[in-house]
Amino acid sequence: MVKPAVLVTGGATRIGAEIVRHFAAAGWHCVIHYFGSDDEAEALAQSLPSAETIQCDLNDGGKAKAMVEELASRLDNWRVLINSASVFSPDDVTALDPATNRQAMQVNAVTPTIMAQAFLAKAKAQGGRCVIQITDQKIENPNPDFFSYTMSKHALAATIPMLAMGAAGPEDRVYGLAPGAILASHDQSEEETEISHRLNLLGRKTGAEEVAQAALFLASGKLRSGETLFIDSGQHLLDQDRDVIYLAREMQDAS
Repeated sequence: MVKPAVLVTGGATRIGAEIVRHFAAAGWHCVIHYFGSDDEAEALAQSLPSAETIQCDLNDGGKAKAMVEELASRLDNWRVLINSASVFSPDDVTALDPATNRQAMQVNAVTPTIMAQAFLAKAKAQGGRCVIQITDQKIENPNPDFFSYTMSKHALAATIPMLAMGAAGPEDRVYGLAPGAILASHDQSEEETEISHRLNLLGRKTGAEEVAQAALFLASGKLRSGETLFIDSGQHLLDQDRDVIYLAREMQDAS
């Protein structure tokens, strides 16, 4: 029996790597995409029972589409595509930076959509194909910080129900997976990270392994196509007027 295969973009580090490890432990063949993290990608692949690495610059949608088509031509049971890679650079609602915006929209929204379209059109899979687009709890709890990043994640989220409606087969599924504050990001200190990760409805830290477990659940295809699953300890149910990076910094400065 041919192992089911999964491609995880940005799979060499951070949440992407955690997702890869969970799928590998569940018996999947993992294709680890990377851009610049070649050493990390190779080390991760070597530690797993069935894995390979592939390099691609997601700033180039044409190259990303070609990558998907090449994999689809040789993987006999490519069940899941997980678009986890993203760029997270600061600008805000008062001063959109054009270069930051172009990169965020391309890497975080346009390329994942192109890849999903090519995957749903070309991949061969037993029991249907599944696309998981990693968005962000900001799609329900926006604030003015990281403006271009947030715009790009809203754009990606908008494609999910449309791609679900246009999927090629009745067993195909398209899902969103929206994490909250999971790992240290941008220029956070360890103390700021500890504070920011508890700024959610439950006051608890959400682990990267919880996102990976949710991705495995979505890969089973039990939810209606087009749904988004939030893994954020309820952060998206709050109304935060700034990114938690800055909320935590303000709280630390005031203490």
